[in-house]
Amino acid sequence: MDLQKPDLQKHAGPAPAVTDLRASDADRDRIADILREALAEGRLTADEHEERVEGVLSAKTVGELEVFIRDLPAAHERRAAPAWTPAPNRPTDAIPHDPDDNVVAVLSAAVRKGRWRAGRRIHAYAIFGSVEIDLSEAIFEYRQVVIKAFSFCGSVEVRVPENISLRGTGVGVLGDFQVDTLDSAEQDAPVVYVDGWAVLGSVDAKPKRGKLVADILDRVQRAVDRKVDKSLRKHLDR
Repeated sequence: MDLQKPDLQKHAGPAPAVTDLRASDADRDRIADILREALAEGRLTADEHEERVEGVLSAKTVGELEVFIRDLPAAHERRAAPAWTPAPNRPTDAIPHDPDDNVVAVLSAAVRKGRWRAGRRIHAYAIFGSVEIDLSEAIFEYRQVVIKAFSFCGSVEVRVPENISLRGTGVGVLGDFQVDTLDSAEQDAPVVYVDGWAVLGSVDAKPKRGKLVADILDRVQRAVDRKVDKSLRKHLDR
């Protein structure tokens, strides 16, 4: 008897091709660096360089970016390092066996939400009760977070920001254990792993729409500021 929810894989779908992924500022900076080197080596004229840089700034996907360096040797040398890889299905960091935080609800309700610090391991127990773990405004001090969820005739709900990665490996026994797999476009974004058991109960983990990890947004803004600064310096040097 397969205790897993049978339609989880059906809705997961294949992973998108790397070229179809939305381009990040780091991707654009990488292409801009190759173009700058090509200009310095004499492979591109100043007009060609300027035209391609303008295209890089307006590109939407990784595939659109690759077009601007397709005829340059540096592009083929660096292609061995992928621009994006999905998060691993299991933690790769050392996670302690003892939890940093226990969230327990027995014939009651327990909630962790708001601005709180998420530890490396969180245990959630819902026995004839409900547990809510909301990480949408949490402070991530660690790159990988494990949530062990145990539900018996109760419910455990986990909500995460949209710009992190989410993985799940739990089991439902006459219950429902469902994790919406999520992949962040940011290589160093936090990864939340949810596993455990749902016996005559439910465990549900998914992103909270409209919520983003603030420090990732700050890093993106810094990259934009660097890009604007480079553009200004280029025009001033003319």
